[in-house]
Amino acid sequence: MYTFPRYAAPDPAQVDLLVRENPFALVVSATDGAPVATHVPVILEGDHVEGGTLLGHLARANPHWRSWESSPEVLVIFQGPHGYVSPTVYATDPAVPTWDYAAVHVTGRLELLDDALEVVERTVEAVESGRRPSWEATPASRERFRALLPGVVAFRVHVRTVQSMFKLSQDIDAERYARVRDSFAAENPRLADLMDRS
Repeated sequence: MYTFPRYAAPDPAQVDLLVRENPFALVVSATDGAPVATHVPVILEGDHVEGGTLLGHLARANPHWRSWESSPEVLVIFQGPHGYVSPTVYATDPAVPTWDYAAVHVTGRLELLDDALEVVERTVEAVESGRRPSWEATPASRERFRALLPGVVAFRVHVRTVQSMFKLSQDIDAERYARVRDSFAAENPRLADLMDRS
């Protein structure tokens, strides 16, 4: 990913938070010289993306995972909230439209795992932790998970590099920035919240 230094995450903790809050990632690798991508749940294992590990799983029927045995290098893309900024928001002329967004790209070496049940349960726990009310697997649900396991492949990604882009209208004056933030508060609250935290 091409990055601009002024749009890098101001704090590594924001990268960690974006990954935690947006666990539906895109895993990309090369298969026979061509890029292949799969959207899958991927969670942060531990506290930090930098130098850390990620856990994920996908359907065994998806042939993408077979390429990881011989080509384990992957790119994992996490996309945060994003939104179009119309020149009407600025209330100035001249003005041009743009797009505000946050994304994290992680490269690393993928390792296939034997214990898919643990990965699935940890994924559910991570995603449910942000919900109210949250759901906890019952013994019957765990049995259902076990019945589905032959159709699941689990993996861990050992993070090598992390890049981030938090392009959130940082390059405009305070008045126009406030207008953009307020516009997103009405139309895209997650993006407005990210602007408040950045």
